[in-house]
Amino acid sequence: MNKRITTIIALFLALVVLSGNLSAQEVKKLSVEEAVTLGLESSKHLKIDEAKILQATAAVEEAKNHQLPDLKISGSYMRLTSAHINMKSAQEPADGSGSGSAMPKISQAMYGMANLTMPLYAGGKIRYGIQSAKYLLEAARLNTGNDKNAIAYNLIEAYANLFKAAQAIQVIKENLAASQNRDSNFIRLEDNGLMARNDRLKAQLQTSDIELQLLEAQNNYTIANVNMDLLLGLPESTVIEVDSAFISATAEEQSLVYYEDKAFQSRNDIQALDYQQKAAALGIKSARADYLPSLALTGGYIAVNVPKFLTVTNAINGGIGLQYNVSSLWKAGAAVRKAKAQALELSASRELLNDNVRLQINRDYQNSILARRKIEVYNKAEIQAAENYRITKNKYDNSLVTITDLLDANVALLSSKINVSNAKADAALAYQKLLETSGILIQKTNQ
Repeated sequence: MNKRITTIIALFLALVVLSGNLSAQEVKKLSVEEAVTLGLESSKHLKIDEAKILQATAAVEEAKNHQLPDLKISGSYMRLTSAHINMKSAQEPADGSGSGSAMPKISQAMYGMANLTMPLYAGGKIRYGIQSAKYLLEAARLNTGNDKNAIAYNLIEAYANLFKAAQAIQVIKENLAASQNRDSNFIRLEDNGLMARNDRLKAQLQTSDIELQLLEAQNNYTIANVNMDLLLGLPESTVIEVDSAFISATAEEQSLVYYEDKAFQSRNDIQALDYQQKAAALGIKSARADYLPSLALTGGYIAVNVPKFLTVTNAINGGIGLQYNVSSLWKAGAAVRKAKAQALELSASRELLNDNVRLQINRDYQNSILARRKIEVYNKAEIQAAENYRITKNKYDNSLVTITDLLDANVALLSSKINVSNAKADAALAYQKLLETSGILIQKTNQ
């Protein structure tokens, strides 16, 4: 009676602990599309990209400000020492013996100035600067779109890893239950003298190995789940339940040329580099503008007050100023050569990117085909492993093979089941990688 009461209490405590763990962990079922959407919303990388877009937008406004007039106001108040001032006039005798009036004692002076400069022409530098800043702003936006595609693929890859970990746990649990049931049968056979102790121990050893595999699979699932939580911006205790329909999505039967065309039409990094090249071309023109003079509308106001000596008010001036830096004839050439070198670098980068895109498309296209073919092979292997285990089990029951042969057949069957599950996830992931390389992953995900 005491033993039964102790057992009941232990079960009750176990249920309390289990319910506490379940309440602390929120289970959230997400499709791959929902995971991508949530991950993009909480991506820290995209927040950095948004900051870069704000910087580029401010750069455009800064370039436009160069069209506006400059207004500078200055003023000063000065205390003076007892300076000796000798003002000579034309009427004063040459010998200096004239009796002119005495000079006032000047001890302070004040003045104020206001200067207005309105640029009219600067060789095109202002116009080129504005247009270049706009091109760089578009490049920043396109780079953000490129990052979105890469982040979306990383989310899908994490989703696939979580799916594979969950499937491995399920398969191993099923195999562990079958192995434990077999161990119970073998114990009864040993007790009845129908099985050698060594054979029963071999079977239990395999059960222990399966338990270790289950522990490793559960650990992998926990790590994959935490990684997914962090990517989605969810609490680390949230348990993500993946949708098995993820592996059912079939790849479109499209040609290699189709994906290459899509890449050159849709990849944001290619378009961003095009805008950078346009900005570099304007940089050359802007550097050459240093050879030209600048023209500006000028205006000013001056007020001076020197007590007991001088007062100036309403001294307004205006006109047009022409400026030319002669030293630009030998200095501007370096800036032009630098701008040309940057343009050449971007042109070479564009050609290199074209080659890399073609290589990536070919690689990912072949990997997608290979992944689909692997599913067919692993399906056949699973059927063969199941049939091999059935035959080996019959032979073992008829004492035609050893327990080692039976256990080996069981291991092969377990491995084949896991391989099929992983192959399906890998095929779905390989297709998503092809879409990401083609620059259309976000488009397909949102459909």
